[in-house]
Amino acid sequence: MHQNKQQGFSLLEILIAFSILALSLGILLKIFTAGVNTAIIAENYTTAIQLSESLMAKVGIETPLQAGLSNGIENDVYQWQVDVSPFTLNADQIDTNTLTAELFKVRVTVNWDITNTNNRQVELITLKLINKPL
Repeated sequence: MHQNKQQGFSLLEILIAFSILALSLGILLKIFTAGVNTAIIAENYTTAIQLSESLMAKVGIETPLQAGLSNGIENDVYQWQVDVSPFTLNADQIDTNTLTAELFKVRVTVNWDITNTNNRQVELITLKLINKPL
């Protein structure tokens, strides 16, 4: 007697295996793409923070510490603005005539992705002190 035993996979088994493989690869591709996008966004935030810290450090050193507004564009991507304004103390508690220094509020704003719907922005604010002219 000769028995006919099949060896190998049926067409249905192969189709199911390829469907599972395609679904798994699709999910892995979405995860990889999301990771790359997150890394790009993180890189842009890092660059914007470095730029804003650099601009803030220049105020009072490379540019005079006086009230005013300046802006510009860096690398054709990052639009920045530096706003320096006098910082007023509570006049009820302190006699401002006896102070030998002035406080200025420095606000640095960096924007990018303006053409996209994801308008991204970093803003740093600090106070800087300068001696009053006598």
